[in-house]
Amino acid sequence: MQTLHVDLAERSYPIYIGSAVLGSKEIFSKHIHGTQVAIVSNQTVAPLYLKALQSALEGYSLATVILPDGEAYKNWETLQLIFDGLLDARFDRKSTLIALGGGVIGDMAGFAAACYQRGINFIQVPTTLLSQVDSSVGGKTGINHPLGKNMIGAFYQPMAVLIDIDTLATLPRRELCAGLAEVIKYGLICDQQFLGWLEVNIEKILALDPSFVTEAVEKSCAAKARVVALDERESGLREILNLGHTFGHAIETHMGYGVWLHGEAVAAGTVMALEMSRRLGFIGAEVRDRGIRLLQRAELPVVPPAEMRAEHFMEHMAVDKKVQAGRVRFVLLRQLGDAVVVGEYPEKILHDTLVADYRAIVRQL
Repeated sequence: MQTLHVDLAERSYPIYIGSAVLGSKEIFSKHIHGTQVAIVSNQTVAPLYLKALQSALEGYSLATVILPDGEAYKNWETLQLIFDGLLDARFDRKSTLIALGGGVIGDMAGFAAACYQRGINFIQVPTTLLSQVDSSVGGKTGINHPLGKNMIGAFYQPMAVLIDIDTLATLPRRELCAGLAEVIKYGLICDQQFLGWLEVNIEKILALDPSFVTEAVEKSCAAKARVVALDERESGLREILNLGHTFGHAIETHMGYGVWLHGEAVAAGTVMALEMSRRLGFIGAEVRDRGIRLLQRAELPVVPPAEMRAEHFMEHMAVDKKVQAGRVRFVLLRQLGDAVVVGEYPEKILHDTLVADYRAIVRQL
C-alpha cells in the first residue's frame, strides 16, 4: 500500500492506495470520530462492497443510506435522503460519514457532511477510477442544478481517502474508460513524463494490471494533491485541473446528466480545448493530435455531440464556475505540460473552435 498526503495545514489528510484497503479496520479506526458511522452508497455499489465495509467497521453504531445510482440523481431531492437517514438515526455532530461509491456519491456525501449540523467528519472510499484519481481528492463537494453542473456545493476536505484498486474489477468497461479521461488530463497539464508513460502503458491499465493501475492512480493523486495544496479553494492555480471541463460540462448539461458520462464529456471537451489552444497559437497540431490519439486508445469519444451547435455551448458555458464579469474563461495548454487559464481571446477563435469539423480532424490522424 502507498500513502500520499494532501498538505493543507490543519486540514491535511492521507490518501491510502492499494489492494484490500476497503477492509482495513486499522486504517478506518485512525480517522473515525465518535461511535456513530453512516455509510452512504448507491444501489449498484452497495451489493458489491457494503458488507465488506460494514465488517471493517464492526463495533461502531452503523447506519446506511442507499441512494439511486447515476448523475441524474445528483440533486436536492436525493441529498435530502442523506439528511433523512442521519436524522432518523439521531446522529450527532461527532459522527462520521463514509462515502462508498463513485464521484456522485462522494460529491453528495461530502456536501451532506459539510452541511449536517454545520459539519461532521467525512471519509472518502471511492470505487470508480474517475473518483479515485480526481473527485475524491481536494474537497470539492456539491450537487447539480438543471442549469449547470456542480453549481451548488462547498469545499469540505475529508479526513482520509481510502482507494482500493480491487473495486475496479467490478467497474463496467465504459466507466473505467471514462476515468482515464481525468488520468490523461494530468499528463497534458503538468506532467509530460507521466503522459509518455501513459502512451506506453494505456492498454495495461485498461486490462487492470494491478501494478500499472496503482501507478496511474498514485501519479494522478500526487499531481492533484500538489495543486490542491497550493490552491485549496480554486482561486487561481487549481483551475488548471479543469482542462476540457468548460466544454465538457456544457455537453453534460445539454445532453442530460448521465447520458454522457462525465469522463466522456471531458474527453470530447479536452479535444476542443486542445483545438482552441492550437488556434490561439499556443501549441501545434502535433500536440493536439497526440492528445486525441491517447484519448482514442482509452476508448473515449473525441468528437462533441453532432446535435450541439455553437449557441448551445455558449448558453451552457455562460453559467460555468470560471465565468468572471460575464466572460467565459478556459483552461488551455500554453505548451505540453503547461496549462493556463485564458479569459482574453478573439471571439472568432472561440466560435471557430465551437464549429470546427472534429470528425475531419480525427479522420486525418
